[in-house]
Amino acid sequence: MPVAHPPEGTTGHGQSVDTYVVSAGRPERVPDAPLNTPIAPASSFIAGGPMEYARYDSPTSHALEDVIGGLEGGLATVFASGMAAANAAMDLVPMGAVVVAPSAAYTGVAVRLRELEEIGRIQLRIVEVDDTTAVVAACKGAAMLWIESPTNPMLQVADLPTCIAAAHTNGALVLVDNTFATPILQQPITDGADIVMHSVTKALSGHSDLLLGALVSTDPELAERIRTRRVLLGALPSAFDCYLALRGIRTLAVRIEKAQDNAQSITDLLAEHPAVSRVRYPGFGTMAAIEIAQGSDAADAVCENTDIWTYATSLGGVESLLERRRRWPLESASVPENLIRLSFGIENAGDLWSDLKQALDLVLR
Repeated sequence: MPVAHPPEGTTGHGQSVDTYVVSAGRPERVPDAPLNTPIAPASSFIAGGPMEYARYDSPTSHALEDVIGGLEGGLATVFASGMAAANAAMDLVPMGAVVVAPSAAYTGVAVRLRELEEIGRIQLRIVEVDDTTAVVAACKGAAMLWIESPTNPMLQVADLPTCIAAAHTNGALVLVDNTFATPILQQPITDGADIVMHSVTKALSGHSDLLLGALVSTDPELAERIRTRRVLLGALPSAFDCYLALRGIRTLAVRIEKAQDNAQSITDLLAEHPAVSRVRYPGFGTMAAIEIAQGSDAADAVCENTDIWTYATSLGGVESLLERRRRWPLESASVPENLIRLSFGIENAGDLWSDLKQALDLVLR
């Protein structure tokens, strides 16, 4: 099990977060050691050590887990995708248990939770995470509170300390999906969360070139249960993807700072554009959403007429992406048809605004 070494400012490792993401997870400093953790493309390891077989552990995934665990302040297990991590977390609740979840969440998670309810595996209670009173009430008799904050794609923000305390009062586990905020901006374990989830595919790796997920917990027993799910589900990521994710994390702090600056400046401008009826932005982070006054066809037209912004799904990369979320048939009906999700990258803010503005101007003609 990897040992967490969290950064100073959120724990006591003697380093700030922006230093930690660069320095953590490196090989031991001995003569001729590589600067970066090597890729270990092996399924088996010589007997007698702690690894034995790649489904249990491997040198490259071990290093990545050490870094992610350190950032969140717990013990991390990485998975082959965000959905692999999500499904492992869903396996932690007993048969027929009540799970409280957001009305709008990552599509794959929402669909899987509904599927589990349909087959009688769980009972699902849907809440608006920014309605704290409703969340607290829904936690009565629940086995798990599953929270995204901010939510995808509605950008709702939960009162994490209050919601987590209410869940614990009722004996429920709390999972917080921290993909949008990242540990640079929010560390749910400090608010009492039992499990923190990441789609490492997104901002943590930051280059839109891999699929990975992670679960983090401070409880060694719970962390071991999570790792057991990874072993039995066979959801270990490749050594190469772990290497790429480690490389991406090195620039996490500077990427988030730049992308958040872009988001904050451009959302202010979007609020003044006549084609935009609503801007959803919580005031922090790299994600926003806008609703187009002229409807869903106009929203599609905006997405199709940008040059710098790329019309594509996913988020958190160095490039700015946008998409109308209801183009996906399984997206929640609570998401407006005319909503465009914006993932801000690290390009020049003026260029991003000029490109988005000309596409918005087109739908006014």
